Amino acid sequence: QEQPVESGGGFVQTGGSLRLSCQASARTFSFDSMAWFRQAPGKEREFVGAITRDGSGIYYIGAVTGRFIISRDNAVNTMYLQMNNLKPEDTAVYFCSAHNGLGPLAGRPYDVWGQGTQVTVSS
Repeated sequence: QEQPVESGGGFVQTGGSLRLSCQASARTFSFDSMAWFRQAPGKEREFVGAITRDGSGIYYIGAVTGRFIISRDNAVNTMYLQMNNLKPEDTAVYFCSAHNGLGPLAGRPYDVWGQGTQVTVSS
């Protein structure tokens, strides 16, 4: 199964913005939901947020609510993560993932993973 491909990571100062992209195969993009995760150095991978196939359902963890926006363009099989007002604690490798199945967005067993893109926020 093809892996999604993340891009758009980089180095930014506190308060800055970045937009990540996740391009997937048509098959993967047809799954019931896609999600963003992140993993900071020395920490476990953390769920950030997810979006349903039609974009009608979106969920964020509290730490990013009001700062991050997840969207998708089904015409080009791409999901986005707009990150605003970035903080040093947002520094991590960001991964996109997908799952074909239902249930609470935060609790689905996401099982298709990209390689990740590094985001570094300086203080």
